[in-house]
Parts: sequence; structure tokens; C-alpha cells
Amino acid sequence: MPYNGLSSFIKRLEEEGELVRASSFVDPVLEISEITDRIVKSNGKALLFENNGTNYPILINIFGSDKRMALALGKSPEDVAKEIETFFESVTGGSRSIKNIGTLFNVIPKRIKRKGKCQEVIFKEVDLSIFPVLKSWPFDGGRFFTLPIVHTVHPETKKKNAGMYRMQVIDNKTTAIHWQRHKTGANHFEAWKKVGKKMPVAVVLGGDPSYTYSATAPLPENIDEYMLAGFIRGKRVKMVKCVTNEILVPDDADIVIEGYVDPSEELFLEGPFGDHTGFYSLSDWYPKFHVTCITTSKNAVFLATIVGVPPMEDAFLSKATEKIFLSPIKLAIQPEIEDLHLPAEGVSHNFAVVKIRKSYPGQGKKVISSLFGAGQMSFTKYLVVVDGDIDIRDYPKLVGQVLRNTDFKRDLLFIDGPLDVLDHASDNPAFGGKLGIDATGKIEGELVDRKDGEQKNIDKFPEPVFKEVLAKQLENLPFFILSPKQKNGGIDFDNLKAELTDFSTLFP
Repeated sequence: MPYNGLSSFIKRLEEEGELVRASSFVDPVLEISEITDRIVKSNGKALLFENNGTNYPILINIFGSDKRMALALGKSPEDVAKEIETFFESVTGGSRSIKNIGTLFNVIPKRIKRKGKCQEVIFKEVDLSIFPVLKSWPFDGGRFFTLPIVHTVHPETKKKNAGMYRMQVIDNKTTAIHWQRHKTGANHFEAWKKVGKKMPVAVVLGGDPSYTYSATAPLPENIDEYMLAGFIRGKRVKMVKCVTNEILVPDDADIVIEGYVDPSEELFLEGPFGDHTGFYSLSDWYPKFHVTCITTSKNAVFLATIVGVPPMEDAFLSKATEKIFLSPIKLAIQPEIEDLHLPAEGVSHNFAVVKIRKSYPGQGKKVISSLFGAGQMSFTKYLVVVDGDIDIRDYPKLVGQVLRNTDFKRDLLFIDGPLDVLDHASDNPAFGGKLGIDATGKIEGELVDRKDGEQKNIDKFPEPVFKEVLAKQLENLPFFILSPKQKNGGIDFDNLKAELTDFSTLFP
């Protein structure tokens, strides 16, 4: 279901018993983060800090559980994935049904030519100190906006982007924008630098939570993030023009900060920042954002998050992404992929596990090579490919399959390539070593020096043998065998009780 700003979502959280209001004063400098860190790691609820020294309550941890993630999207990530798969299959199959046309219509953002709900309050004087911007960790370089949706436009192609880039407050009218060199915002910045003009920027906080999720999603550069949000909501996102530039922002955003970046001026030494890797990302040079206008809705809420030693709130965003984007990866990149997992311990970009449907020699390495060059998957540092009947989220079984199926001379693929800028282990920022592991079962054509031709797993005993064992007299064995019947998809406990009673003589 679509939400009309964060106030609408807060109401839903309260109806579901998923929100705690804090009315006592809590300082945005370190105190809110300390509390939130403990709440997130204890699987606690979303928090609304109503007394923080400003007129804007801070809403935090809205994505910090599977249930709240589903509430934020209006449906479970699994349901979003099914809808995407069904839609793509019907479109690629040539279907032009009214339903598909309607779905496409709901996806495209709609510009409205009136003042937006996000512009109910327009501040004549620019002053960022009106907002409760967090300082999350003791050695952070300052206060940071942690969930800003940064809107930019390419000066020539006019393609839009809404990315999630943290912003460090420099003074009451200026911030830094941490768009890494691989990100679309940075590409737009370089394009504006070439044409020698100031780059218009608009920053959005809040609105329907699907906007925030979509800004974190690994979309191709030519896909508008609000198209994804419209698909998730089942309703077009209404957009309005900013007050001081031409950028379009969501009508129901809680807060909009307008301004520009001047590519000709010196960069700012941003950071350090306690990051989702569990380490402080080091200081580095990033552009300055100059604020020209601030607008809000009447009952605006300040949306924030903290990142740090995982698992944190961002782990649930990553978990949703692995489910939602499995279908597009299968359809657009690798049709043999059956499942994808990004463990929280790998902080999204360090470790990925893929299960494939294997049918020919070398297929595991082919998938590794392809994914190492695919969009944001190209930042993955460790990539494991498996096949067969295995739950890739069952770590003991996963490790067992890797150790059983892998010859480290044959099945490891070492390459140099791009890494996430936040990776602290590499010698050089954004570039270093990567490892692919082909842990698929080896088939004929891969085991060239073996006479048997392929690996064979030890499976369960044949059914006739099992039945024969059950029929034998086993009183002298130090164990007994139960074969409980199924009832309504589960164990028939009445039958199980009867079997236990029959064996009671074994336990004097």
C-alpha cells in the first residue's frame, strides 16, 4: 500500500505494534546512536525520538526487521520479486494485455504542476541547524545526513538519478556529498564539470519508505528509481518541481533541501565516518553542496539510520535486495541462476553466494566471470557458486559443499578488479584482489584424469532397503526406529505417541 509521507507510515507502525516513542530528551550527538545500536542488535522496534532539541522528531530503524521491511514496501520482498518476474515474463513473451499496460502506467512517475505537499513550509533563510542531524560514532568527522536521497540530472542526456550518498554537515549552509567514483551521482558531477556549469542538486528525506529503498537499489543507470518505487507501491509517484531549480522531487517528501555543487571549487576533506563495514571509512576529498532553499511538509519527520558493526538496519535492506533482484539477474544476465544470497557478515558487497542449474563444463566459472562484471555485483570481493539441492543460507551445509567440491588449484579464480571504496582491507581504495570459487559438482569434461567421469554423491538408502530394516526384529540393538505418519503436512503426534508406547519395554 502506498504511504503519504512518513506520518502515514508511523501510523501503520503503531497499528502493528512496531514503534516506540521516546519523549525524554535524547541528544542527536552520540546518544541516539548508542540507544539505536542496542535496539537494532536486540531485534527491537522502530524508534521515534520526539525530544531532540529541534522541531523535527527523528525516525530510525524503520527497516530493521523482516516485518518492518515488508510494511515499508507494502508487501514482502518475496511478493515484489514474484510480481517483477511475472511482469517481465509476460512482457518478454510478447503480451500486451491491459493488465501489463496498467502496470507500466503505474511505474512511470507523474509530474504535477502545483505546489507540493513537501513545499507546505518554505524557509526564507537557509539554516541546516534546524534539523537533528546525527553524529553516530565518537571519531566521526562531524554530523551526517545518513538517509538522504540525492537527486541529480545529467547535463546533456537529461537522465535522472536518485542515489543514497551520505552528507557531512560543514556549516549551516553547506555539506559534503559522498558519492563514490563508481556511482551515478559522481558520473553526473564529471559531466557538469566538462560543460563548466554549476550542478543542480535536490536532497529528499522521507516520503513513502519505498523511495528510500529504491535509492539504495542496484538499478542500471538508465532506470529511474521512482519507476521501481511506483512498481512496488502499485501507484505512480507524483513529482513536483523544486523552488530554486528544475529538479523533480516526490510530492509527499517530508523534507527537501535544494542547492547546487560547483565543480570548479576545491573539494572538501570529508570523514572519517563509522561505516557499515564495522570500521571507520577514512577521510577523502568530495564535492561541497551549497543549500539554496529548504522546504518541508507541515508535520515533517527527520528520517535517519546508523551503520556500524553488522548486523544493522542496512542488513535488512540488503536482504530485500537479494530477493527482489534475483529475477532481473536471471532474466537479464544469467538464466541458470536459481538463488542469490548476500550474507550480512559480508556487508552486502564483500561476499555473495549463487546457486545455479548446471548443465555443462565450466559453467561455474562462466557465472563468476559474468557477475564480476555486472553492475554493482562487480564490487563483490568473494563470490561462491554452487549447484544442486542445497539451501545456500544453511552455512554448515554450504561450507561442506565448498570443501567437498573444490580443488583449490583448479576451482579458484583470482582476479584484480574494482572494489567498494569503503573496503578497508585493500592496498588501494576501490581496487584490489577478488576471489571466485567454483564449488559446483564437477561433471564429465571437468574431471579429465578420472575414469569415472563425474562426481557421485552418497544419497539416502533405497526405499526397499529401508522397509526391510523396519520389518526386522531389532530388540537387541541399542536404538529403535520411528517412522511417524504425516498429518496435514506435519507429524501425526498421536501416531508418534503410539509408536513410542510400543517401544516402552526397551526402557525399563
